[in-house]
Amino acid sequence: MRRFRCRNLVREDFISALREMNTFLDITVDDLMEINSKVEKHAYLRTTGNIRVSDLMTHPVETVHADTTLAEAAHRLIVGKISGLPVVDRQNKLEGIVTEADFLRALGVPSHHPTHSLWQTLETMFAHPVDIQAPDDLVSDVMVSDIVTAAPEQTLHDVLELMKKNRIKRVIVCDAERHVLGIVTRSDLVRVFFDRIRQPSPRETLI
Repeated sequence: MRRFRCRNLVREDFISALREMNTFLDITVDDLMEINSKVEKHAYLRTTGNIRVSDLMTHPVETVHADTTLAEAAHRLIVGKISGLPVVDRQNKLEGIVTEADFLRALGVPSHHPTHSLWQTLETMFAHPVDIQAPDDLVSDVMVSDIVTAAPEQTLHDVLELMKKNRIKRVIVCDAERHVLGIVTRSDLVRVFFDRIRQPSPRETLI
């Protein structure tokens, strides 16, 4: 059973949990434990549901065009200390994305193992040097076109579900015409989490 951690439980969370269980009678210890779990879940959904993607996304976003060289795109990744670049057309409409893994493949380096980080892959490269030349290919040669996006009015919970379902590290935020507005990464989610737990919250009393 998934655990939801939330300190600010209010009466409506217990009511929502009881409604979900569809019972108000014959409450046992196990029932109470299940109720507590469901109350925590509803409190979690309530407190995260009001965080919009537009409030947590990083913007403006560093982007590249399909005809940008990989060498230039790699330079932007390094300077910006980022792991992925949305690819846009001249109207700033999303066309694809290029990530550090795409660069490794373009350099002739085997893609790192799914359980390894980029740094573990680079460590292996330095331990077993290979002859690497600066790539003359274009971003369009390696970019991924099938991209998961989110709308600015969606919530933090929506983004978490998208990342979990698609096993991705970032979600690009677009408007209805696919203009790139921002990007949400796992780092953004971690930042929001620590910002919220650092903030003192008023004590709420169940009435």
